[in-house]
Amino acid sequence: MALNNIDPTTTNAWNNLKEHYNTTKDLHIKELFSKDELRAERFSITWNDFLLDYSKNRITTDTLQLLLDLAEEVGLKGAIAKYFKGDEINQTEGRAVLHTALRAKETDAIYVDGINVVPEIYEVKRHIKEFSESVINGNSKGYTGKNFTDVVNIGIGGSDLGPAMVTEALKFYKNHLNVHFVSNVDGDHVHEVLKTLNPETTLFVVVSKTFTTQETLSNATTIKKWFLQYASQEDIAKHFAAVSTNTEKIAEFGISDTNVFPMWDWVGGRFSLWSAVGLSIALAVGYENFDSMLQGANEMDVHFKETEFKENLPVLMALLSIWYNNFHQAETEAIIPYTQYLSRFSAYLQQGIMESNGKSVGRNGKRVNYETGTIIWGEPGTNSQHAFFQLIHQGTKLIPVDFIGFKKSLHGDSDHHNKLMANFFAQTEALMNGKTLQEAIAELQEKGTPKKDVEQLAPFKVFEGNKPTNTIMIDILTPKSLGALIALYEHKIFVQGIILNIFSYDQWGVELGKQLAGTILKDIEGDKIAPHDSSTLRLLQYFKS
Repeated sequence: MALNNIDPTTTNAWNNLKEHYNTTKDLHIKELFSKDELRAERFSITWNDFLLDYSKNRITTDTLQLLLDLAEEVGLKGAIAKYFKGDEINQTEGRAVLHTALRAKETDAIYVDGINVVPEIYEVKRHIKEFSESVINGNSKGYTGKNFTDVVNIGIGGSDLGPAMVTEALKFYKNHLNVHFVSNVDGDHVHEVLKTLNPETTLFVVVSKTFTTQETLSNATTIKKWFLQYASQEDIAKHFAAVSTNTEKIAEFGISDTNVFPMWDWVGGRFSLWSAVGLSIALAVGYENFDSMLQGANEMDVHFKETEFKENLPVLMALLSIWYNNFHQAETEAIIPYTQYLSRFSAYLQQGIMESNGKSVGRNGKRVNYETGTIIWGEPGTNSQHAFFQLIHQGTKLIPVDFIGFKKSLHGDSDHHNKLMANFFAQTEALMNGKTLQEAIAELQEKGTPKKDVEQLAPFKVFEGNKPTNTIMIDILTPKSLGALIALYEHKIFVQGIILNIFSYDQWGVELGKQLAGTILKDIEGDKIAPHDSSTLRLLQYFKS
C-alpha cells in the first residue's frame, strides 16, 4: 500500500506550531531550566546502554506535544508499519525499503512479493561467515599459496561510505587484515592504494549492484590490469570477490561463482552496509562482530517499531530537526562524536540524510513550500572545537548539534578520557548558557584589565548562548552499540521523510550529472566537442588545449 499524501503545512498541528513558535521564539534555554528543576529528567530517555538528553533544546512540554501531534496527524504510526512490513514505500522506483530485514531475527517472516525473504538473507549471512572466516584463518590463500594480508573494497556511495565508516569505527576490534577503500574515479586515488599492496596477498571486493557503475568498474579494471602484471587470468578467481546481481558481467570479469554475493533491490545503497556490502567489515573485524552490529541495529528497530512516540529516540530526534529546520530556519545540523573512531560518521550520514531527504517535490508530485532535508556536517571533538566551533558559538547562524560520547574509552586511558569528556560536557553547557556582557565585563575586571580595555574587549567576549544540542551518551563503543547508533539515525531519516511528505528512498538527483558526464567524456576523448553553454564549452576547450 502507498504512503499517505499529506502536506504537513495543511495540518492543524503545523499551524499550531507556527503560532507556538511566535510566542516562544525568544525563550532562552537556561531560563527554562531555572523554572523547572526536573527539566533534565523530563527531557531525557534511557534505552539499553544509551542516554538521550534533549533538555538543552528550545522546547517546552507544549512544543513537544505539538510536535507529537504532527506525527500523529500525518499518520506516522501507519507508515512505520508499512516500512517494516515491506510495502512499496519507495513508490517512484516501485520498491520496498527493507534494510531492517537484513538484521531481523531468523525466526521472523518478512514478505516481498509474497515470498519470505528472511531465509535467503540468512543464507547469504552464512556465506559471508564462511567466506570471511576462511580468509581470516588462512584457509583461503592467494595464487602463490600465501595468506591474505590486505583487502581492498572497490565501490562508491553506499558501497564505500558505510563499510569505510564502520571499519574505522571498529578499528579497536580489527584482526590482522588491513582493509583499504577505493571509491573515487580519480586515478591518483587507486594508484596510491596500489603502491602499498602485494598482489600475492591482497583480496579485492568489487561492490556494484549492476556491475556497471562507472567509478567502480573503472577502478576494478585498473586494479585487474595491475594484478595481471604479476598473475594469470585464472588467478583472478582466488583474489576477487563481487557483491552484485549481474552474474554475466561478473563471469566476464573472471570472478568465481563461489565468491559472488547478491544484492537486493529492496535495499538502498546508502542503507546497504548490513548486507553483503558489509563483507569488508566482516573481513576486517570478524563475522561475530559484524553480526553483533546487526543485533544492535535490530534492537533499535524493535524500539522504534514498538515504543510510544514520546519515548521513541528516532521519532523525538526527527521532530526536533523539523522544529529547527522549518520554524527556526536552521538550515544545517552538526554531528560531533567525541571519539576518533567515529571520524567518518558525519560523512556517512551526509549521504544517508542529504541523499534521502534532499528533495523539493512532495509525494503529491508538486514542489513543496517548506524546508525538507538539512545540510549535515561535523568532525570529531575535540578537533572540531579548534576548527568551526567559533561559528557555532558566536556566529550568526543557528546550528543545532548532536554530541555523541561514551562513558568508557576502549583502551582504558582514564586521563585522556576524562579530559575528552570534560570538553564534551563543557561545550553543551557553554552553548546553552553563553556569556552576557555583564559577565564578560566582570571577568575582565577580575583579571585586572584596565577600564578602557574592558570597554573595548567586552563585546567580543559575549556569547549569546541558547544554542540547542542533543547529547547521546553510550556506555562504550562496541559493534552492538554502533549498530544501534547507525539504526537510530536511519529511522530518524524515515520519520523526517514521512512528516515532510517526500520520498526518502529514491535519489533521482544523482542521475543528471551522471548522464551529462557520459556525454562530456565523448567530448574529452573525441576530436569534436558537442554544443554546450559558453562556460562549459570554454572550460572543455581549455582542458583539451
